[in-house]
Amino acid sequence: MMVDRPHVILVCVDQMRADALGVVGNDHIDTPNLDGLARGGYRFDRAYSATPTCVPARVAMFTGKSPELHGRYGYRERISFPDAYPVTLQSTLRDHGYQTFAVGKMHVFPDRARCGFDDVLLHDGFLHVSRQLSGGPTGAIDDYVDFLRRETGDPRADYQDTGVGCNAMTARPWEREERLHPTRWVADESFRFLERRDPTRPFFLYMSFHRPHAPFDPPGWLWDKYRDRPGPRRAMGEWVSRFDEHRRDHDPEAEFATRKESVHQQVRAGYYGSIEFIDLQLNRLREKLSDLGLEQDTIIVFVSDHGEMLGDHDMYRKSVGYEGSARIPLLVHVPHKWREGWGEPGAVDTIAELRDLMPTLLGTAGVPVPDGVDGIDLRHETREHLHGEHLIGSLGRHSMQWIRSQRYKYLWFSGDGHEQLFDLETDPHEEHDLAEHEPELLAEHRALLIEHLRGREEGFVDGDELVAGRPLRSEAEWVREFAR
Repeated sequence: MMVDRPHVILVCVDQMRADALGVVGNDHIDTPNLDGLARGGYRFDRAYSATPTCVPARVAMFTGKSPELHGRYGYRERISFPDAYPVTLQSTLRDHGYQTFAVGKMHVFPDRARCGFDDVLLHDGFLHVSRQLSGGPTGAIDDYVDFLRRETGDPRADYQDTGVGCNAMTARPWEREERLHPTRWVADESFRFLERRDPTRPFFLYMSFHRPHAPFDPPGWLWDKYRDRPGPRRAMGEWVSRFDEHRRDHDPEAEFATRKESVHQQVRAGYYGSIEFIDLQLNRLREKLSDLGLEQDTIIVFVSDHGEMLGDHDMYRKSVGYEGSARIPLLVHVPHKWREGWGEPGAVDTIAELRDLMPTLLGTAGVPVPDGVDGIDLRHETREHLHGEHLIGSLGRHSMQWIRSQRYKYLWFSGDGHEQLFDLETDPHEEHDLAEHEPELLAEHRALLIEHLRGREEGFVDGDELVAGRPLRSEAEWVREFAR
């Protein structure tokens, strides 16, 4: 049955680096299906997560708003999503006739909040807050855990049975049947929706994979494939020793630490294997759309909420403004009949951010963009520079503020006023800090940040100067003030 608007599938993965794709020149990982999606579609090589951890990144993606507007600049849990953000990408599509469905990770509070989706099949991973409130995951909280217990016949089966930490730099192969892996579960339940959807309406499907976020536990054959395969060189900045007092060497959950090379090798094997397993699900998705006659009417977006430092500069996980953490893959496949305003497929130089998905997808679908959205429509708008920020503790207590301009990245640490400047054209791995050598460029980027921070409650700006050492305001207070 014909519909007058495109179907949309938003595939979101968790913690995937922008450079973990074969198509961008990484010869150490095999991602043939994602590479094909990129070659036949639009590849945004300068896409970022302005607030690079799970919670604020997903708020930006769902609301189309910058941190200045959505108010989430850290990881604080237990802020009610529906109360703070009643208008979302999915609720807007739903209000214009779309059937909206989500499978996988949401990471919102309360856990079962639908945030504008008609229904959600939930797998959020090992969320400690949820377990503390409920006494452990049950089918009422995590649909995947309920599935796992039913399929194995073990009423105590759990996500963490292997002992591989949900934020730890440890890895091992998946111990159960491949069909029971949460990555397969997200794909299988998504395909079930496609088979059972309302054929008279366009649909919006949110396929939200928890991997390649830890635990790093791909199926055994993928673990074996990458276990002994050499990986790319880890970036190591000349400036790293400045943060040495904050090291927690060899702690498996430390975000800044020295680790044995064997640990890096195992984690990379688990991480790359998890990404290739997701890549295979993309092929399954394309085949399912073809089988159902939906391929020529379905937009596919592939994105990550943030990256993974993966040992660059001896850093791990996310939250910092460096490329490994903040830069993300963003691939968009648009069938020919829905390409109005898009131009020819290929690499796109625009500086993109997660907030841009909402206005871009709504525009492509012919749906009006709600008031208050400050993301741009990537079909025809460009951005001169991007402001990002996040609370961090791994390198000292700071609000880490950063500016990504066309060529450079400038970073400012609010606790002590430390500044960094990198030329991303000649130094894409941010190994050579130019802050002491390029005073005019430094001042130019500092001025951009001052304009973003002017008037902020913390008092980061006084006149035309940045002020370090200011107390950091409560995130809950910020949400109450800005996200009404």
